[in-house]
Amino acid sequence: MKLPINTIIEGDCLEVMADWPDGCVDLVVTSPPYDDLRDYRGYHFDFQAIAGQLFRIVKDGGIVVWVVGDAVKDGSETGTSFRQALQFMHIGFRLHDTMIYNRPCAYPGNTRYSQDFEYMFVCTKGKPITTNIIKDIRSLTAGRSAIKKNKLLKSGLRTDETGTRLRPEFKERPNIWTYNAGGGHNDPIAHEHPAIFPEKLAIDHVKSWSNKGDIVLDPMNGSGTTAKAAKKLGRRYIGIDISSEYCEIARKRLESTDTGVPVKERDKGQMPMFPVHDE
Repeated sequence: MKLPINTIIEGDCLEVMADWPDGCVDLVVTSPPYDDLRDYRGYHFDFQAIAGQLFRIVKDGGIVVWVVGDAVKDGSETGTSFRQALQFMHIGFRLHDTMIYNRPCAYPGNTRYSQDFEYMFVCTKGKPITTNIIKDIRSLTAGRSAIKKNKLLKSGLRTDETGTRLRPEFKERPNIWTYNAGGGHNDPIAHEHPAIFPEKLAIDHVKSWSNKGDIVLDPMNGSGTTAKAAKKLGRRYIGIDISSEYCEIARKRLESTDTGVPVKERDKGQMPMFPVHDE
């Protein structure tokens, strides 16, 4: 079957993906409607079946980014996120990285501390093929620092003609990413959907785990943030959603999305988590 590239598909993602060949998707970035925290038109998804289909259709070395949190029910957190991470591992994925999406707009906790984050489980099918780790943290020790020549010979560090070690200006960011999720951090059309994550979050994951021309899937597409990020970054996208209303929201967003937008313009309106080095 020929994949429906650069398309938003209305339908049950299990039924849609069942017709696809094995190993056809490079990257999945998605956030499920977990723990009934949002009214998702009465739809309840079958996590275990979806996880199994994702393992089948993701390429060897491909990645699934699963953004999820936990509700509080009967005074306790559900632990749904942990069970899902363990299920991904049970069916064959590796838990490559347990990342945190920090959102400083949390709800009061009453008897517990306010919930400021969600998990971003980065699961790989075998050894990951693509890891474009973002380096946008300005190093406090950028420039040259002296080093003894005998230590230099043992370490094999890069040096200049004066025999000093060269430190890079920017270093890798950690795996806790902070973004504002309120108004102004997505285009206005996105807010017609009840549960969205920041556009910059999707951009950073698509940039980190895929290359231009790769196929990026969101099987629970919602407002189309992942598809929009993929299009902006020159990837091919597929979005699936069971709601015709949400599919139309995603299509409207994609119609107004251009590719090749400079980073400074693309990120305008997002709260930077660190001093950002534009590539």
